[in-house]
Amino acid sequence: MGRRLGILVATLGLSVGTASAQDARAVLQASVKAMGGTDLKTITYSGAGWFSQIGQTYGLAEDWPHYEVTGYTRLIDYGATWSREDYTRRQGNYPTLGRTPMPEQHVTSILSGTYAWDMQGTMPVPLTRPYLDGVPVADLRQLELALTPHGSLKAALAASNATAITLPIVGASDFGLSQFGRRVTIVSFSILGKYKMNVTINDQNLVELVDTWFPNPVYGDMDYEMRYTQYKDFGGVKFPQLVHVHQGDPRLNPAHNYYELKITDVKANVAVPTMPVPDAVRTATAPAVKVESQKLADSVWVLAGGTHSSMLVEFRDFVAVVEAPNNEARSLAVIAEVNRLVPDKPIRYLVNTHHHFDHAGGLRTYLSQGTTIVTHETNKDYYLDILFHPSPWTLDPDRLAKYSPMYMISRRPAPLETVGGDTRGTAPYVVTDGVRMMEIFHVQDMAYELGDPSLRQGNHSNDMLVAYLPKEKILLNADLYSPPAQGAPPTAPTGAMRTLYQNMLKLKLDVAQHVPIHGRVGTNDEFMRMFAKTDKTN
Repeated sequence: MGRRLGILVATLGLSVGTASAQDARAVLQASVKAMGGTDLKTITYSGAGWFSQIGQTYGLAEDWPHYEVTGYTRLIDYGATWSREDYTRRQGNYPTLGRTPMPEQHVTSILSGTYAWDMQGTMPVPLTRPYLDGVPVADLRQLELALTPHGSLKAALAASNATAITLPIVGASDFGLSQFGRRVTIVSFSILGKYKMNVTINDQNLVELVDTWFPNPVYGDMDYEMRYTQYKDFGGVKFPQLVHVHQGDPRLNPAHNYYELKITDVKANVAVPTMPVPDAVRTATAPAVKVESQKLADSVWVLAGGTHSSMLVEFRDFVAVVEAPNNEARSLAVIAEVNRLVPDKPIRYLVNTHHHFDHAGGLRTYLSQGTTIVTHETNKDYYLDILFHPSPWTLDPDRLAKYSPMYMISRRPAPLETVGGDTRGTAPYVVTDGVRMMEIFHVQDMAYELGDPSLRQGNHSNDMLVAYLPKEKILLNADLYSPPAQGAPPTAPTGAMRTLYQNMLKLKLDVAQHVPIHGRVGTNDEFMRMFAKTDKTN
């Protein structure tokens, strides 16, 4: 469907000219009038629905995992560039798909001018980590304000470079760029000096779709699309009763539905209480990317110092790194530390534990220097067609985009090797120099074998890999088990921990140290203590 739509857009583009900025302004003003936005200064709306965890699919053939949202309320003051969202989120009846069920939690998200923060009770929480390790949160929330139905019209009218293009009816069997096959006008402009935005206005002068793109270390220029339907008049202001949102990559159809809200109440020009930007937010700066290395054994280090760790293993004439998380900045810092610890040996292999955004965001950096990527076999087409594809990376170009845009065309076959062909999960991929050995196993999902249907999937993703050093008795895992803080009592094992335990038994792994991607290194003794009284398998 995505390819067909792309062809349609290209064809229409050949036959329809672009209107002037003056024409765009007339279109926008007609829409503002039709939607009751002429004197609109503030707006509040509320409803309920579901949101998703972007970049965290259990498998690549599925949508982003959903969770329930209740009590959603948004307050907007357009003149003050102010927005506040409040809602309660919980797992609800949506499947957990290999993760711990989302606990009930109240969320408060605020934008004030160019500052963004969350609230935990009465305490402001600065947001210094970019959204999905790509776009600054303050930029994203300004975009989200401009993505609202009336906000998109205000943003377009404020832009000096808005142009309009009118697309004709394209036939009953095609939607074209209208959700209902009707004539639409698309107004395009740039916002915040670097982001492109399109506002699609239908033949009733209602905003039907708003699109923008933001930088992401996995998708490059990542699409963010709002679809507005079921308009209703709320006291003179027309507002959609159904808000359906996409966030993803049009080339990968299954994973793109971000959230959906059914709007039940809208009020215009009511008092919207704002608050000054807290000093903790105004002065917050992003922490420097740092790598802290800890030697685990001869020629083996864990590379920590951030939200995610990697592991370095030195071989006779090369090295291997396990995990390239977050983004290029993290990968470059890890590579620098690798070169410091083991100078003059190339990084020949990069082992990727699974496809989630936060664990795959730095893969392109290693690929750009010729490192062979080792991942599960189900990821091969996804990585070649999406992650490593020379598609647009205009908003924040990385090394692969800037220096090697033809890499995936000139390097055939691509340096990508896969794990997981053996359905029993007992045949590892082996990295060795004839002396040291690192085995890569595919984690078998054993939740149903545990006899507890409430666990559903016990694995975090269906492509999960673990790395095992038999001589050193070191086992690295991602998102299955992280040792608790020093001195904390052992916790009850989760489904993911049980799955790791069952795989260790099945594979007969002799483990002394657990190296998690998140958290501290732990001993196998403390891991096994969790199962001393709860083991159902013996």
